[in-house]
Amino acid sequence: MSIPVFAELAPGQLVAERELHLTRDRLVRYAGASGDFNPIHYRDDVAAEVGLPGVLAHGMLTMGAAGSVATDWLGAAARVLDFQSRFTRPVPVDAAAGATVTVTVTVGALDEERRTARLDLKVVFDGATVLGKAQLVAAFR
Repeated sequence: MSIPVFAELAPGQLVAERELHLTRDRLVRYAGASGDFNPIHYRDDVAAEVGLPGVLAHGMLTMGAAGSVATDWLGAAARVLDFQSRFTRPVPVDAAAGATVTVTVTVGALDEERRTARLDLKVVFDGATVLGKAQLVAAFR
């Protein structure tokens, strides 16, 4: 993979794309790391009791995993100044099949003076966007 060069970027440019597979094991590991032990993230019966379609991925796990697609592309060429998103839809994680999320990263805007790029992340599960206005701002070296 080549190192991104600020001068070669253009708004609208697709810079990274990846499918991320979430599993129940990954949810449990994330719960342990984050301290978020809400049972809707690991118990089908609790998720059903509160009217959910099944066990859900943690929103911050989905956001962090999506952000890694952008940061893996950036590598050491830039540092992240800001990363924000809205959680618009849940990601149900099937016990056997898991859940696959597709992340597409495009250049949203460039600031020549500050040498920053706003990267727009489109995060989709089962044909629907699950993170809204997911944007990462990176300062290039």
